[in-house]
Amino acid sequence: MNLPALQKGDAVGIVCLARKVSLEDIQDGVALLEAWGLRVVVGQSVGAEDGYFGGSDAVRRADFQQMLDNPQIKAIFSARGGYGTTRILDQLDFTQLIANPKWIIGFSDVTALLCHLLSLGLESVHGTMPLLMGKPDTPEADETLRRILFREPLSYKIPAHPMNQPGTATGQLAGGNLILLDTITGTASDLDFSGKLLFIEDVGEYYYNIDRVLVHLRRQGRLEKLAGLVVGQFSDMNDTVVPFGKDVPQIILEHCASYGYPICFDFPVGHVPRNLALAVGRQATLQVTATEVTLHYV
Repeated sequence: MNLPALQKGDAVGIVCLARKVSLEDIQDGVALLEAWGLRVVVGQSVGAEDGYFGGSDAVRRADFQQMLDNPQIKAIFSARGGYGTTRILDQLDFTQLIANPKWIIGFSDVTALLCHLLSLGLESVHGTMPLLMGKPDTPEADETLRRILFREPLSYKIPAHPMNQPGTATGQLAGGNLILLDTITGTASDLDFSGKLLFIEDVGEYYYNIDRVLVHLRRQGRLEKLAGLVVGQFSDMNDTVVPFGKDVPQIILEHCASYGYPICFDFPVGHVPRNLALAVGRQATLQVTATEVTLHYV
């Protein structure tokens, strides 16, 4: 379901779905959104604390729910990621959102929510969040998010990676944090991989755990059903005392190369400053050649 373009003067909300964050920490992000001409409404969960979380599950759920139900709020940003979104997902009521769709933005732990929205037929945005916005090293992440929200033309072209698998495929763009994609398996938020252009990224994981998750997805028959695979940034990776012996591209190709669909590596999406925004649920075409990779919306 296509979402209407944001307009200058629109109200947008910021809530804490997962890890706690202070109002001071998101000031750069608030300032950038205001520079875009938007009116920022900061939720009660921002600045709230319950141990690790931005307030109790009840506080975070109620804050997000009222933003979902408020027709004046045209977009909702998760202030940051961390952990905690899945704790409140099953208690949320998306009735008003389905009737009056609005932009939902986030990444990392918010992957579970983006997949849940996709199961309801709703688009969302895998993109940077207020904690990370407005910094000197994030102009591309910020600008690509703005272009999606204001529905301005946007396509991506990146250099070829030596381990890319060539080809062209069109499908619904979906994905996010790899561990979260595995975590939601079997839940109401589960992602149907069939015919998707899947994008994946992760941070701080062990190589063996990336392999374990891909084995699990392969055994479920999910990897073979993809239209194409976009491999983002796997940053700050760890290894075991006895080295695993394979890096991320090698691990992925071992499990996916035989299926024959296009695969591109080193796409700028993930836990890095250049985290280019992607419209989850939108039809896109991926073209991987010997010299470059293009991704554009249909």
